[in-house]
Amino acid sequence: MNDTHYIPPATPDRVFNRVVGWLADHGVNLAGAHTLTVVGRVSGTPQKVPVNPLRFEGAEYLIGIRGETQWVRNARAAGTVELRRGRRRRTVALHEVDPAQRVPILRTYLAKWGWEVKRFLPEGLSVDAGDDELAAHAHQLPVFVIAR
Repeated sequence: MNDTHYIPPATPDRVFNRVVGWLADHGVNLAGAHTLTVVGRVSGTPQKVPVNPLRFEGAEYLIGIRGETQWVRNARAAGTVELRRGRRRRTVALHEVDPAQRVPILRTYLAKWGWEVKRFLPEGLSVDAGDDELAAHAHQLPVFVIAR
């Protein structure tokens, strides 16, 4: 089994992301979407992508369901990102959650957005996977806790 997971966006995904990003930038709450802006670790230019922050047990999380994406790698390098919906902007620090602690967060995320993201899961993982199966793939799905 390949240890690294990454599903690049196809053309329809890019179009969808632009539309959702535009809506979030203009204050439309589409399934909780925000625009994440992070400085590129190589280019130094701001990169934007729509994300769905997850509230779980009193904290807020970002999940890289596509795996080792550019925003994930940029966020690790930068340490902080901007989250925006409409006029509301906040700069937050991201701290990566240890893979051993990710299962309940991933379970909650998939229960909420599994219908939307199931095609981005690592091979062999389904939306209704058991805890053991989620634990086996947790290292492939980056999870960050949002700190203010």
